[in-house]
Amino acid sequence: MNLGRGINFGNALDALDGGPRLPLEHRYFDEVAAAGFGTVRLPARWSAHAAATPPYAIDPAFFRRVDAGVAAALDRGLQVVLNVHHYSELCTAPDEHRPRFLALWRQIAAHYAGHPARLCFELLNEPRDRLTATRWNAVLAEALAVVRAACPERAVIIGPAEMSTPEALPALTVPDDDHLIATVHYYAPFEFTHQNAAWVPGAERWLGRTWGSPADEAAVREDLAAVAAWGRARRLPIFIGEFGAFSAADMASRARWTAFVRTEAERLGLSWAYWEFGTDFGAFDPESATWREPLRRALLGV
Repeated sequence: MNLGRGINFGNALDALDGGPRLPLEHRYFDEVAAAGFGTVRLPARWSAHAAATPPYAIDPAFFRRVDAGVAAALDRGLQVVLNVHHYSELCTAPDEHRPRFLALWRQIAAHYAGHPARLCFELLNEPRDRLTATRWNAVLAEALAVVRAACPERAVIIGPAEMSTPEALPALTVPDDDHLIATVHYYAPFEFTHQNAAWVPGAERWLGRTWGSPADEAAVREDLAAVAAWGRARRLPIFIGEFGAFSAADMASRARWTAFVRTEAERLGLSWAYWEFGTDFGAFDPESATWREPLRRALLGV
C-alpha cells in the first residue's frame, strides 16, 4: 500500500481540552482531494471516549464521529490512516493500561473489518515515556495480533518508541507480517519547527530562528537517508506520518523547510502526511477558506 502524499486532520478527533480544534467538515475533505492529496491521516483520541473498566467499551457516539470522517475520506477516493492518538496514560502507566489499549483495538478492528483496503490502521501515535522500546515492542506485537484476528490483511502502521523519532528506528522490533508499514515523525531541527510553541518549555527562546542554509539541508538529507536505508534493509515501506513547522516561524522558512523535507522524502521513495490541515501548523486557513499558498506549493510542487 503506497500512501503517497497525505495530510493530517489534527486537532479534530484527537483534540485536547483547551487546545485548538478543527471541526471535521466535509468541505475540508473536498479541499484535500481537489488539491491533489491522496491520503488523510485521522488521529483519534479513543482513550477519552471509552470506559475505564472492562470491557472498555467505546462510546457509540464517538464511533459515529469517526465513521463520518472515514466515510468522507473514502467517498472522495482518499486513503485513510486511522490511529490511536494521545493515549498518554498508556505511555505513563503501560502495564496498567495495556489491557485497555488491546481492548480498544479489538473493538476498532472488528468495527472496520468490512471497510475497503484503502483504510489502514496505525497502532499508536508516538509511544514514549515509560512505554520504552522493550515494552512497546511487546505491546505492539500483542496489538497487531488483536487486529489480525479481525483484519488479516489490512495495512497496519507501526512506529518506534521515543515519540517515533528517526533515531529510535533501530530499536523497533518488526513482527513477521506481510502487511506492515513503518512510520517516523520528522520535526528536525526542533528549535525551528517548534519555536514559541506554548506546550514546549522554553520554546519562546527559539523565536526568530530561520531555516535554509546548506548545513540545514545537509542535516535533513542525512536524517532521511538513514530512515530510507533502514526501510530498504527490512523491505518495509516508510511513511513519514507527521512533519510540519509551527505557525510562529516565518512563512518563508516554513515553506523552504516543508518543500525540502517533502522533496527529499519523495526522492527516497518515502510517503508522507503533513502536520496538519487547519490549526496551528495548518496549510489551510479555515477563516478565509483558502490554502496558505506557500505551504500548498511546498507540499504539492504546483
